[in-house]
Amino acid sequence: MKGFLLWMILFYFSWPLALLALILYPIIWILLLPLRIFGFAVGAVFDLLKSIITLPNRLLKRSKNAR
Repeated sequence: MKGFLLWMILFYFSWPLALLALILYPIIWILLLPLRIFGFAVGAVFDLLKSIITLPNRLLKRSKNAR
């Protein structure tokens, strides 16, 4: 809703710029989609590395709590 209101204000002050933004937004979104997927994959790899590094510590904490 907020984005729509901002677009309406832009349309009121400069309708050619608002129409250009309306046309270019889906194109830019599609062009940036591979970067989002790459960012998701990199984040997943870092989470995996973190879980592997902290695994011994978590196992030791569990064995201490079992006693």
